[in-house]
Amino acid sequence: MPEHCTWCGTAVPDDDGFRVAEPEEGHKAVFCRLEHIVPWIIQGTAWAPGRIVPSGEPDDALGRCALCGDPLGIERVLVVRHRGQHRIGDAFCRVEHLHEWARGGGRYKAAS
Repeated sequence: MPEHCTWCGTAVPDDDGFRVAEPEEGHKAVFCRLEHIVPWIIQGTAWAPGRIVPSGEPDDALGRCALCGDPLGIERVLVVRHRGQHRIGDAFCRVEHLHEWARGGGRYKAAS
């Protein structure tokens, strides 16, 4: 059963979209497009309860913030891009860094 985009309500299949979580807080959000993360953060991050990594699986493999490079503590924000069978993960030290990263085009932003 597909989840629905936290921002626009569109159905998001299991093999597409972005999953965002604060694992320590038990919060998650789902997005059909990277661009939907930006207004969601601006409006105040309405999280749903849940996890994006199944219970018992480690979620700490990404040890540095994808934006600033600082080491991550126990409180972090995870983003997993679902693209077919592939899962592409990034992590951030705080929501504001996720916002800057998403606003700039994510990991696939154009070179400047």
